[in-house]
Amino acid sequence: MRQRAKVDVIIPVYKPDDKFTRLVQRLQKQTFRPNRIIVVNTERKYWDMAGPEEVAGLEVHHISKEEFDHGGTRNRAAGCSQAEIMIFMTDDAVPKDRYLVERLVEALSGKGPEGEAVAMAYARQLPGKGCKPVERYGRYFNYPENSQVKTKKDIPRLGIKAYFASNACCAYRKDIFEKQGGFISRTIFNEDMIYAANAMKAGYAIAYAANAKVIHWHNFTLLQQFRRNFDLAASQASHPEIFAGLLSEGEGMRLVKDTAKWLVKQRMPYWLPYLVFSSGCKYVGYRMGKAYRFLPAWLVRWCSGNREYWTGGERVRENRR
Repeated sequence: MRQRAKVDVIIPVYKPDDKFTRLVQRLQKQTFRPNRIIVVNTERKYWDMAGPEEVAGLEVHHISKEEFDHGGTRNRAAGCSQAEIMIFMTDDAVPKDRYLVERLVEALSGKGPEGEAVAMAYARQLPGKGCKPVERYGRYFNYPENSQVKTKKDIPRLGIKAYFASNACCAYRKDIFEKQGGFISRTIFNEDMIYAANAMKAGYAIAYAANAKVIHWHNFTLLQQFRRNFDLAASQASHPEIFAGLLSEGEGMRLVKDTAKWLVKQRMPYWLPYLVFSSGCKYVGYRMGKAYRFLPAWLVRWCSGNREYWTGGERVRENRR
């Protein structure tokens, strides 16, 4: 697969900045160079990057903010790809070295413990300069040093973490992607985990490639953390067929406790109040997202980080069914 496969990188973009510039530059220097870089840019007025004629293999498609959807937009871009492997990235995930593509392709070549084909392989996300300590430890917690391959037999042991994957940087086999019907066509969040769950239930494996690394982190404000967790929980509540019975609260509490211990060990106890407040905002956002069907439409839109998703009473009513 490694010698024959063509690889396309697909990147949804919104208000690209210097991180996106570095991302494109480093993709062009990979040991396994992508065939094309397919960009779906939200709002043409924010696009000021060099055109396809200046960046080899760059293909840009423009959409409006109202058209953007976490699953549907990526499906649209996947339809433009003829490669055997598609790597989905976000516009702020920067390859750490020249081996990112190569190692993701290698991970897709692996097998599960009982010979299961690997449907998707996600990269390790590392913090960068300026990352808050609390977020820094969160990267290490969710993206450890050791690679693993997960199958449906791991669900009882791992719970919701069995489905954990991230389209910040994740490679997919195109043949399996098409067989599985791609991402769910409309979702506010978690299109990657929903795909992973369905692929796992269909008998495929999910790989975590710890040696494939990107620099990706966020210093969210407290309100942004609230809204992100609201959207995450709303997506889970919208798909009980995937997430019912797989609680996230226990994993969240373990993260808080481990982060507190790490801060004390690193002699940074002055970050503990921030940890408490930020964790509280995440928890409240999560609980409200779980109960979004019982909230008034105006409150749902205010709580969400993606208000366009809920635009119009019909959209809110539809999501309450």
